[in-house]
Amino acid sequence: MMRKRADFLSANQGIRVARPGFVLLVRSRDDAAPAIRFGITVTKRIGNAVVRNRMKRRFRELLRSALPVAGIAGADHVLIGREGGVERDFAALRDELMAALQRAAAGKGDPPRRPRSGQHRRSARA
Repeated sequence: MMRKRADFLSANQGIRVARPGFVLLVRSRDDAAPAIRFGITVTKRIGNAVVRNRMKRRFRELLRSALPVAGIAGADHVLIGREGGVERDFAALRDELMAALQRAAAGKGDPPRRPRSGQHRRSARA
């Protein structure tokens, strides 16, 4: 499991696949280790701590079951929670995650996001 901010920032440079309940980021690592790593991010916009923790528990279970089957070896996978994700049916989330992993494995990510107007981009600190 990923814990360092730098790992999350580097994953943001990879393939991005958006789904109704989450956004999946996948980036291959440069090291030779074939391990599959994952991280989960849920912002305070989603809800209070109870809601965020529930969403993270659901995402952890999804990733633990899906990554050994459809994950990309030697890559970092990050799930970013979206507002509707906590209410979505678990089976629907699982299907969406499998479809997103297949798109990422094929290299078919969504187009890059445009910055929202009125917000300044933070620079990544090394």
